[in-house]
Formats: sequence, structure tokens, C-alpha cells
Amino acid sequence: MLARKYGPARIRHELSAKGIAKEIVESIRADGELERAREILHRRYRAPAATRAERAKRARFLQGRGFSSDVIVRLVLDREEAA
Repeated sequence: MLARKYGPARIRHELSAKGIAKEIVESIRADGELERAREILHRRYRAPAATRAERAKRARFLQGRGFSSDVIVRLVLDREEAA
């Protein structure tokens, strides 16, 4: 159920912290990362970010959830989130 709330980097970190085998942790992929991040962002923030400060806040939110910088740039900084 971690995949519903978190990105691949956060999931890998959580599994490593729990002592899961390194081979299993490394097998976690970023498939569908953009779509998951978009869903999570939309659940948290209904309206598009209007200011630079709001975009920065959303970028930090996604970063804390373990999403890659590429996904964050596409969704928040390129203003694709409204799409």
C-alpha cells in the first residue's frame, strides 16, 4: 500500500530501513510514477498553484513523498498539474 501514497524513492528507503533484501529493494521501479504523483497532488490540492510560493510548497510535498525531480518539474514547475 506504500505505492498509493509514496514515490519509488520513498518506498525503497522504507523497505531498506525494514531490512528487506537489497535485490528486492532495487527491483522497485518508477512505472506509472507521473500518474501516481498527479493523483496524489490532485487529492491534496484541488486547484492549480497560482503563485511561485504555492508551486514551491507542492514541489517540496512531492519531494518528501519520494518522487523524482523529473516528475516534480513536469507537474509543478511546468504547470502540467492542471492537465
